[in-house]
Amino acid sequence: MAHVLPDLPYPYDALEPYISRQIMELHHKKHHQTYVNALNAAEAAYAKASTPKERIALQAALKFNGGGHINHSLFWKNLAPAAEKNGLGGAFKDGPLKTAIEAAFGSLDNFKKEFNAATLGIQGSGWGWLGYNKSTKRLEIATTANQDPLLHLVPIIGVDIWEHAFYLQYLNVKADYLNAIWSVINFEEAEKRLVEA
Repeated sequence: MAHVLPDLPYPYDALEPYISRQIMELHHKKHHQTYVNALNAAEAAYAKASTPKERIALQAALKFNGGGHINHSLFWKNLAPAAEKNGLGGAFKDGPLKTAIEAAFGSLDNFKKEFNAATLGIQGSGWGWLGYNKSTKRLEIATTANQDPLLHLVPIIGVDIWEHAFYLQYLNVKADYLNAIWSVINFEEAEKRLVEA
């Protein structure tokens, strides 16, 4: 069964002014769609491959495009219109997620500072993550390069730090993008992921 581009759970302009309609349309319709198309092509080629060498040659395409599809599918649900637009974006309420963030980082503000610092430290492109460690039963900050999915933790929040996610609006100032994105992070969705973990 072929992978398909998931619909966004909100209109393209719903995250403004924090993420522009133009970025959302390009990011979703062009970038994510490209990962879906390339993943489908790589899986079809893998199914037809007759030798181990042919299958090994496809691993990079499967990882990159599969990761791009997995990460972006999570990312869209991770966002919501800002609270000032009567949305869930940025609304951080009492509950299991707040308790876990405060236990791991002391406060939401400390968490944001640590997350932003780690994510800004990515050389090139990648993702910043808040993940749940099933062994320690604690939240951790992690980063992954390129489109690598988060495999060693359960993803709770993922932030795309590829230039296509912010450059048209924030230019080369990644810190401004990271500071702004917290206004549209869907903490309710993140809490659902944590509870399911």
